[in-house]
Amino acid sequence: MDRFRMIFQYFQSNSESVMNGICGLLALASVKMYTSLDFSCPCLPQYNMAYGLGIMFVPPIILFLCGLILNRQALVMLEEWRRPAGRRKKDPAVIRYMCSSIMQRAMVAPVVWIIVTLLDGKCLICAFSGSMDPQKFVGFANVSTEQVQQLLAKVPCKDDELMRNSTSRKAVSRYLRCCSQALGWSILLILIIAAFLARWLRPCFNQATLLQARHWSNYIDIEQKIFEETCCEHSRLFAHKCILHFFESMQQEIRLHRCSLPREDEEAEGGEGLLQGITDQDQVNKLLKTWYYEKPPLDVSQAHQR
Repeated sequence: MDRFRMIFQYFQSNSESVMNGICGLLALASVKMYTSLDFSCPCLPQYNMAYGLGIMFVPPIILFLCGLILNRQALVMLEEWRRPAGRRKKDPAVIRYMCSSIMQRAMVAPVVWIIVTLLDGKCLICAFSGSMDPQKFVGFANVSTEQVQQLLAKVPCKDDELMRNSTSRKAVSRYLRCCSQALGWSILLILIIAAFLARWLRPCFNQATLLQARHWSNYIDIEQKIFEETCCEHSRLFAHKCILHFFESMQQEIRLHRCSLPREDEEAEGGEGLLQGITDQDQVNKLLKTWYYEKPPLDVSQAHQR
């Protein structure tokens, strides 16, 4: 369990290379999930659209949420956005940079899923076969309206006895697949052009502001990690000290059983430094509350002056 937790914390790190790798793995996983999906359209007028659009958009939402969960910076951004200003002001540019970075990485896998489904065409055929105009296709002239809806709903089911060798079914299916693939390639082209323009137009803007936002974004994440590590170390030392005090009244009995306890004066100097002046739960809670509401300003010169 500890090994799994360490691996999960490693993948939650703020390293861009690790996060880019996670995004790539999620994108590959989305393609693998779709190729292994047993797509079976219900071929019923009242269920086709819900099923087709559900397959197209529900998994991307799940992949998007997974991208947010695996990105540690998402929680850090929310904490930075919600925290009181206190003694340290909040920089909106840093929060915007963090939000943009998080969204870009989290959207990779959902966009890949949607593009793959559009290029394949099955979801669009299932969803919109019943919405086609039967007058545009031969074979529906001498059929009642209700029968037309039933036949159009069975277009995705090529193994159905009524539609197995129907040229109308093939025409509707081919038309919708062409529209789906055209839409998929169009979305892909738009995304590539947008990425190209963002890549080449970025130097035209103020690079100093971008570097500052990126630097303080990394600082906030690293500061949070170091604070959590320091809290864990303090908790361990504080628990050790409390246990020693608890067993003080039992030292005589423990000696009779030939057990020895480490003495408090044998604790590490670093532990004494951390626990100096902190003796009860209320003081610890006060310190944590002060850290949340009144984070110290980013000015180390004040510490040197003291």
